[in-house]
Amino acid sequence: MLGKLRGFVTAQQITLIAVFVSLTVPAFAQAPSSPAEPAGTSTDLFIMFGSDLVRPGLLPKANYNIGIGHTFGFLKKDPFGDELTFSYTYENAGSHGFLHTDFGAHTEAIGVMKNFSIPGTKRLGGYTWIQGGLTSNTGNAFVQNRFYDGESLGAVIHFNDHHAIWLQETYNKIVTFPWYTTASIGYTRSW
Repeated sequence: MLGKLRGFVTAQQITLIAVFVSLTVPAFAQAPSSPAEPAGTSTDLFIMFGSDLVRPGLLPKANYNIGIGHTFGFLKKDPFGDELTFSYTYENAGSHGFLHTDFGAHTEAIGVMKNFSIPGTKRLGGYTWIQGGLTSNTGNAFVQNRFYDGESLGAVIHFNDHHAIWLQETYNKIVTFPWYTTASIGYTRSW
């Protein structure tokens, strides 16, 4: 069966799915955090699905993101962020926008996220997220590696301490390519 899937799913996507399953299954069975853990620290696993509006022409293209972040208590007063992140993003650049094609961009990025609450509510929050990394463009005669910069603004809808939905708009810039924006929605599991 894996042989039949190779045309639709890359080895990197299979690896990401395996990492996601191995991280989330134990997390759902995990006991509540101990009182000794510093207040306000957490680890977040996030999965986001979105669409780029690639310029010129504003053609919609797939943008899938998976990552992990951890908040640090000593960074609470840092103006840039209190959560350090690592993420992998797959963007389809082929002729059909939401399935895998040979033309794509694979981005590994590190970032810093600043979480903030919205006064008067416990269910809503927001964040800013600055990322930098490396994008590898595939489908040509050789792989093109470029520096990536992503700057995001997002809203968080908290269902409880462990489950949330993220809504995000990102300004993306890859060296030698025109800038573009990505609108995404994602699920986050925190522990």
